[in-house]
Amino acid sequence: MRSMVLSLLVENNSGVLSRVSGLFTRRGYNIDSISAGTTMDPDYTRITIVSSGEDEELEQIRKQVAKLVEVVDIKELPAETSVSRELVLVKVEADATRRSQVIAVADIFRAKIVDVAEHSLILELTGNASKLEAFINLLKDFRILDICRTGLTSMPRGAADEK
Repeated sequence: MRSMVLSLLVENNSGVLSRVSGLFTRRGYNIDSISAGTTMDPDYTRITIVSSGEDEELEQIRKQVAKLVEVVDIKELPAETSVSRELVLVKVEADATRRSQVIAVADIFRAKIVDVAEHSLILELTGNASKLEAFINLLKDFRILDICRTGLTSMPRGAADEK
């Protein structure tokens, strides 16, 4: 089993994300992560999908997604030729006695402190999945109150012709 990152350029129409995700549901494919946002051209949206499976299944996913009317372009983004990032927000219990320890962990990972409350901190970190997992694992000693992750977003390195 392997993981595949697909970058879709789709027409920015109402319901297009639902049609893309619905294809996965109907076919029984799993979505590990999905993120979407408009491009420099407001007529188009970039959707990044991470899915895992056997090679044959991943090839079927690619073919089925390419058949959708709104899909203008589809690219597989291998890790070695693309830049991929994910954002995580972590709310950690941190009273006055432990706050400096949480801040020290945040500094190691270059995480930003985006909210300070009497008994908690919210930290923001961007990076690859392994960096985020290592960060979260270190914070487990401080009692994580909540986590939000964006899902992967990715684009090809260098001067690849992208719309």
